Amino acid sequence: MGWYAPELFTFCSFLVYFLISLRKGTRRYVRFLAQVLSFLGLIIAGASILEEGEFFAGAYRVDLFSQVFKLLLALGLFLVFAMGRRSPEEVEEGYLPEFYMFLTLGTLGLMMLVSSVDLISLFIALELSSYSIYVIVPLRRGHGAVDLEAAAKYIFFGAIASGVMLYGMGYLYALTGSTNLHHVLEGLREVALEPMGVMALVLTLVGFFFKLSLFPLHFWAPDIYEGSSHLTTTYIATVPKVGAVALLLRLAFLAPQEAKAFVEVLVVLSALSMTLGNLVGLVQRDLKRLLAYSGIAHAGYVMLGVLALSGEGGASATYYMAVYLLMNLGLFLVVVILSRRGENVLIEDLKGLYRRAPLLAFTLAVSAFSLAGIPPTGGFIGKLLLFTAAFKAGHLVLVIVATVNTAISLFYYLNLVRYSYSREPEGTSEGVALSWGERVLCYLYIVLIIYTGLFPGPLMRIFEAASLAL
Repeated sequence: MGWYAPELFTFCSFLVYFLISLRKGTRRYVRFLAQVLSFLGLIIAGASILEEGEFFAGAYRVDLFSQVFKLLLALGLFLVFAMGRRSPEEVEEGYLPEFYMFLTLGTLGLMMLVSSVDLISLFIALELSSYSIYVIVPLRRGHGAVDLEAAAKYIFFGAIASGVMLYGMGYLYALTGSTNLHHVLEGLREVALEPMGVMALVLTLVGFFFKLSLFPLHFWAPDIYEGSSHLTTTYIATVPKVGAVALLLRLAFLAPQEAKAFVEVLVVLSALSMTLGNLVGLVQRDLKRLLAYSGIAHAGYVMLGVLALSGEGGASATYYMAVYLLMNLGLFLVVVILSRRGENVLIEDLKGLYRRAPLLAFTLAVSAFSLAGIPPTGGFIGKLLLFTAAFKAGHLVLVIVATVNTAISLFYYLNLVRYSYSREPEGTSEGVALSWGERVLCYLYIVLIIYTGLFPGPLMRIFEAASLAL
């Protein structure tokens, strides 16, 4: 199987949805088709993991590192589509093919992003993934003013982030005379300690900080999460972040060691992101807004692995993103199932969930424990690996800040479990019926989250090998 197989199959899937969108009338079968195609894409990404190659005169590189992240992207897309039995009811039926089409196109852009080693191909891939999401945010049914406001904010802030990033890329080209990432970062060695070099790098990274919702480019996340359909929010909260972390790791490994000022800027942003996300998350009542601020905090956590500037740090960040994908999707599955008519779910709506749907309550508990970093979950091992890598790299203060923030986050994560298990339902609460597919997803998240906490070795060996391939 060729090194281009994941991208080619994803592009062909996009064309299938496009052709379906040209037909009029009911097209409900597209949900099942989306799940089948995304599952096939996951298999193809897994089968291509050892393939390598280059394209466009070295501007597009496929190696073990990029293939591992493409597998994570394909996994994320499949799991998002697997939730689609209920959530697409929020989307106008006539727009379902377009909905799946643009989600697939966005994933294709992210797959291109993780293989881009040139400023031009990098910018094109990032914009392809961004514009796809711009289109699907306002497709929520029955929430006209809310979803349009969310779409307007996302497009506005996204356009600003893209413009600033392009401005930074222009500076990089002016300073180094090249668009190849390796040549650019090699050329920066001469100006790494100068304000112009630091500014050029920071401005260029703005686009990735926006995707990752890292401080100070986090302000869009709560409103977008709240205003978008549940399936759209699930995708935005997970899949694009995987692509952003992949590029940050590639840049970190190529960055000149002399760029201490640049590292110090990222340390401050990481600490502020963790602190703000957790403190504001304490007062949230809407579950999707809470997950938005949780995502802001976790963006700060994953930066510990990026800032380690080592193979161990890269593997730790990759491991954490893999686990983050699972535990975040586990909580969003609860939101999707509890939202019967597409409405947002409040924390109070979790009352008595252990009686209405015991399996769903346990899925929520395992996912919340993992996000909080409680053993024996994958989230605990992920945080431990990140903290260890950052400590070895000399970021002791940042590790202390991260530890304090982990303690703060315990309050609102455990509060979700408290509502699910300790509060009786108010009045007469109906049971929550789960389909066989939703039960399979619940068991899958529970098993994988606990397995990654008990047996991290196999995954870490793969991720360490991927980091060495950079």
